[in-house]
Amino acid sequence: MSERDGTAGEPTADPTAEPAAEAIRAGDEAVFAELAARHRHELRVHCYRMLGSFTDAEDLVQETLLRAWRARESFEGRSTFRAWLYRIATNACLDALSSPARAREMVAADASESPGRPAPADVPWLQPYPDELLDLAAPYEGGPDAAAIARETVELAFLAAIQHLPPRQRAVLILRDVAGWPVAETAEALEMSVASVKSALQRARATLRGRLPRRRADWAAATRPSRDELDLLERYVTASRNADLSALAALLREDVRQAMPPAALVYDGRTAVLDMWRPVLEGEGRWGEWHCVPLAVNRQPAVANYVRRPGETSYTAVNIDVLCAEDGLITEITTFGPESLPLFGLPLSIGPSPAEWVVTGS
Repeated sequence: MSERDGTAGEPTADPTAEPAAEAIRAGDEAVFAELAARHRHELRVHCYRMLGSFTDAEDLVQETLLRAWRARESFEGRSTFRAWLYRIATNACLDALSSPARAREMVAADASESPGRPAPADVPWLQPYPDELLDLAAPYEGGPDAAAIARETVELAFLAAIQHLPPRQRAVLILRDVAGWPVAETAEALEMSVASVKSALQRARATLRGRLPRRRADWAAATRPSRDELDLLERYVTASRNADLSALAALLREDVRQAMPPAALVYDGRTAVLDMWRPVLEGEGRWGEWHCVPLAVNRQPAVANYVRRPGETSYTAVNIDVLCAEDGLITEITTFGPESLPLFGLPLSIGPSPAEWVVTGS
């Protein structure tokens, strides 16, 4: 694995940093706020990788900036302001991960992990991240060429896998392999020896090799769903809108898996998935008329599903399906609840004429 997000490594010095450092140490709120605003979005992505939760990442960015302001006298300008914030953010995340509540969640997740290949449902706190917000996270110093965050570093399989790493191994892997930090600066940020960083990274990489699907190597450099994936998404949307179970079945690989965090629900195989869908789409108990809005989530094709039940005038949000595909067939579906839809600019209910809701971010 190598660094993918357009930053070839954090510079060890910034010749323009000293005036800003002096202003920050002196308590210049305007300078601090301006510099912090440049990095807010990428800090949120960094915290999201560490924590797997968009909501927690939002909170940790606020915590990072609060800690940074309180510790402003320690910013000497020897490294960039960005590197200083990353160090604070990483340690704030490590503190959050050491909390008793998260420790209990991790123990429960490991105990309930599905046999065979891991599923996102094994990480009940996992949340989706809209591509439109990922696009805002270009490193400020990197310029326009650094704008694209690689799919390899934010797709759900990667996020779910790294949540099973011990927190310090996770931090080392993210700083070294994702952010591209030199080993010495990673060691300094985490208050570890260089030897300990190298050892932690080796163990983290070995763990991930056993958890991540082999197909990742096929699209490691991608930053958007492929044309084939978008075509598959279009067929999935059409079949869902028509409640056409036969058409949906034709899109699923035989060993498809559907996972539903935060519920520890995993359906393995086409038959199991179709058996779960059938009463919702067919027969006297079917839910009603469906409307689906294509989305782009974690650099993967996705769809927001709404239903208008018999006798109702509005469509109510049901869930978000995030798809993984290989060779033209869906291999994994990760289904999230509708509470994240406002992040995508979508409401939790829409009126009787949903045609105005068009593709978002794809």
